[in-house]
Amino acid sequence: MNRCIQPLIKIFRENTNPNNAEPMKKYMKGKFEFLGIKKPLRTELLKNFYKEYGNPETSEIKEIVLELWNLPEREFQYCAISILRKFLKYYDESYFDLFEKMIITKSWWDTVDGIASWLVGEHFKKFDKLQEKYIGKWMRSENMWLQRTCILFQLHYKENTDVMLLGGVIMGLSQSKEFFIQKAIGWALREYSKTDSEAVINFVENNELAPLSKREAMK
Repeated sequence: MNRCIQPLIKIFRENTNPNNAEPMKKYMKGKFEFLGIKKPLRTELLKNFYKEYGNPETSEIKEIVLELWNLPEREFQYCAISILRKFLKYYDESYFDLFEKMIITKSWWDTVDGIASWLVGEHFKKFDKLQEKYIGKWMRSENMWLQRTCILFQLHYKENTDVMLLGGVIMGLSQSKEFFIQKAIGWALREYSKTDSEAVINFVENNELAPLSKREAMK
């Protein structure tokens, strides 16, 4: 086990709150166990951890993240994503494979959406030539969460959105019956409408989309 993991686990488990844990587990449909630590306290605990133990070496990040990802309580997956965000500028292109593993393991919207927009989306800005490789692979994968990532990774790109790519991904998935795909299509379009509302209205009116996607897009 990495040297950072034990003290980090200790700090988090010392702050277990059973009164919060049960409602948090219920909100996530009972899919994961929780310590009951909400985001403000998680942020504070991580900040104190860095202050006491220092930043991990870049070479240790993957190991730390994977060990956190394997722990049963959901807060440790949130913690892993926070650590990756903090040091994102130091990573090489090999991290796409780590992001992919995180997306398809212990998958649910609460982790996948952050990985998509905060990690994959930001990393593609640095390694834009890899978009075709990974987007093509993920679209063909038939894995709902990888496909949702293809829809959402440009969520915060605004005027830098590759609209042709976004439109192609959406139309490639427009016939999906999956709730999380239909919802993501609407969300991505709604977010881009803040940059170009006319383009989104025209797209929705002139393409066959699921009713849920249309409602979400036009909110």
